[in-house]
Parts: sequence; structure tokens; C-alpha cells
Amino acid sequence: MTGDPDIRQWLDEIRRSEVYIEMKWGDSKRDFDMILAIWPNYEPYSGSWFMEELAVNRNGVPRWRERRVPSPSGGVRVDHYTDEDDARSESKRVNAELAAELIKRPIEDHLRRSFQLKALKALQAKERLRAEEALMLAEAMRRNATLPAPKAEDLLLEPRAEKYRAALATALADFPYVTGIRIGAPGTRTAMIKSYAGVWDVIDGLLTKKGARLIERSKIASGFGLNPTDHWGEVKAEIRRILLPRANQLLQLASVRRLLDEALARGERVLVCNGVVFWYEEAGQVGWQVKTTGGSQTEDKSTLWPEGTIVSTNHGRLVILPFIKENGEHVKGHTRNAPKDGPAKPRHPSQYVEIPFSRLNDDLMIGLFGELPYE
Repeated sequence: MTGDPDIRQWLDEIRRSEVYIEMKWGDSKRDFDMILAIWPNYEPYSGSWFMEELAVNRNGVPRWRERRVPSPSGGVRVDHYTDEDDARSESKRVNAELAAELIKRPIEDHLRRSFQLKALKALQAKERLRAEEALMLAEAMRRNATLPAPKAEDLLLEPRAEKYRAALATALADFPYVTGIRIGAPGTRTAMIKSYAGVWDVIDGLLTKKGARLIERSKIASGFGLNPTDHWGEVKAEIRRILLPRANQLLQLASVRRLLDEALARGERVLVCNGVVFWYEEAGQVGWQVKTTGGSQTEDKSTLWPEGTIVSTNHGRLVILPFIKENGEHVKGHTRNAPKDGPAKPRHPSQYVEIPFSRLNDDLMIGLFGELPYE
């Protein structure tokens, strides 16, 4: 019986319900684990934000897991929110408390510093992912802003999906370019998908968590003409490639020119914002150009070092930002090409540059891509 997908999903819903009826807070060893940070993770299936916590396991290794908190009755409940602002506000408040608690913990200083770095690294990775996908979604919607919302009578549907014609037209009003979408009331488990021939059909059975995730990804991928069912990492890599010319167009915007002129007046020659690098090249009077960040070291393995410097010995198009190893070693950044680009053109030793970088608010890049005035 439990092998049935719908039964498993139903059981999973019970598990993630408001209260674990048979468990009291403090009954589980995990209730006493050291928590370094929390983060709200959006779950498309339920349309809610479920808090995750970075807990230190018995081996002293921090791992993300579902966050549980005491219920008013002394039981245990999953920490989740229906409003994103509420979830992010709570995350910020609790993370400040956890950071303060870590300072007071009776542990060795080197271990405390290690936990602080790991918490910072983990939160940076979460925020980078959120900001990157928010930027991609904003650009996907901008690219399709002139696409008219389809009229109900113009939609092509399979005969069995005919009864959903009006609901589909309503659902497509905000995202007319997607290839899969939920229909009906918020949180509904009914969804539709469009074939390569442009014909819509209702998905057999109730929407699964995987299906809900693919529909959410369609809001980004379909906006660039890509398939949301492909490997998500490869889809986003292709989107980054597509966005580079768009990023170069930013150099032509008066608002961006003003931002860069002000930065140059302050002596800043490298500005980093959500995967895009504005790089000022003085030699040869190149001026401002756009590069991209790259390399798994700043994304997965090490903590970004905001006060670090970048040493450029070549004209590579990727900028690997400075980072801190888990042992505390500070590593300077550098420039290089992507693996398939071939070797980067070397600089003459007299043109080697070592420069600091400034980090812009990631939300600013979303505004710039939307051509909003810089203030």
C-alpha cells in the first residue's frame, strides 16, 4: 500500500503537518543539537516556506535539515510560513540570536571560528542561489513582457482538458510563456502541461512534489526557451551564458554609467553583483567591461572573503573571488577562462594587477536588468 505514489505523498503530508501528535519537545536528541543558522526554503508543492536549520551532528559536521520547533502545547511542529517576508524576517532575527549564542558557548576558540565560517559559508550559498534565481526569473518575465496573455477561446486543448479552458487562461495571465502550470485555487494539485505542438492537456493524477518543482522552474527556463525538465544545473549554466550579452548592455544604461562613474571616483575598479562583475581595465583604455564570477570554490567549498583582493595575470573572462578555506587560510582571487574557452590571454608582467573588489546588493542587479533608475 505504501508503495503507491499518492499514498506516500499523503503520508508525507501528515508527517509535515502542524503538530507531531505523539512526540513532545525534548523527547528527541535532535532537540538539543547545536544550531548554527536557519534559512527559509520555498516549497512549490505547498506554496509555503519551510525553515531549514544548520545543525551540528555527532561528528561535529554542520548539515542542513528540516527545522522543528516546540508547539504551544509542548509538542513538536515543523517551522513553516505562508508569507515570504515573515519567513525571512524570522530567519534574520533567529540567525542574529544564534550567532550571539555561539560566541558565548564554552568551546575552544578555533572551533568557534570554524563554526562561524561554516555558518557564513552556508548562508552565503543559500542567498546566492536565491538571488541568482530571482534575477533569472525577473529577466525571463522581462523578455516575455510583450507576449499577450492568451484568450481562453484561443487555447488549444485536448478534449478531456476542455473543462479547464477558463481556469488555464486565468493561470497563464502572469506567465503566458510557460509550458506547465497549476490551475484553480492556490495550492491546488491540478496542473496542465503543453505539448511541443502547443496543445494543453491536464496532467494525469494529482500533482506531485516533483511536478510542482518543474512547474516552478518553468517560470524561469521557459522564459529563455529552455526545457525545465533538463538537468537544472545545466539549464542555469545556459541561462548565465545567455545573460552575458544582456549584462554587457547594462554598460550602455545611463543609470549604470552613473553607478560606475561614482565607483571609479571612489577608486573602486571591480564591482561584483550576483554573478556579474563590472571590471575597469585601465591598460589600453579599455574602460569598463563585464565579466562573470565562476568556480565552485566560492560557491560550494569555501567561504567568500569580502575583504580580499584579486590578482589578475591574464585577461580571462571569469573572476574567481577571494575565499577562506575552512582552516582559516585566506586565498586571493584570480581571473581565468572557462574550461571550453581555451587559455586566457596572459598579461605582460608589468600589467599584472592586484585590486580589491566591492560587493553590490544582489537586489540591485535585478533592478538594473529591469532598467530601473539607480539611486
